[in-house]
This record gives sequence, C-alpha cells and structure tokens, in this order.
Amino acid sequence: MKKKFKLTDLDCANCAAKMEDAIQKIEGVENASVSFMTQKMTIEAAEDQFDRIMQEVVAVCKKVEPDCVINL
Repeated sequence: MKKKFKLTDLDCANCAAKMEDAIQKIEGVENASVSFMTQKMTIEAAEDQFDRIMQEVVAVCKKVEPDCVINL
C-alpha cells in the first residue's frame, strides 16, 4: 500500500533526508521518500500494519523536525 502525505513546516532539505532515513528503518516500511521541495512524504508499507507504522513515522519525524506537521 502506498500513501502520500502533505507536510507543513518542513524547514530544510537536510531534515527531510534525516526523516527519510529514519522512516526507512521502521519495521514494515517497504519504501519511503520525503521531499523538501514539494513538502510531501510517500510511505509504502503493508496495509495491515499501516496504522502502527504511521504512529512510528509521526514519532520519528517529531524527533528530527519538531515543528513539522504530517497532514494525515
């Protein structure tokens, strides 16, 4: 399952890269991309684990960029 999310207040490309690396390490994530230029994030993961994975994604992103909001 692949879903796209709009990001708000992602401040820099370096933070986007850090978020992408951290998300890809979450168990169950098949692929992830975070774009600073478009302020979008794409997550590809198993549908039955998606809710759990998104909770972890939100937590990881808050550590990297506390001001960034993932519009779920």
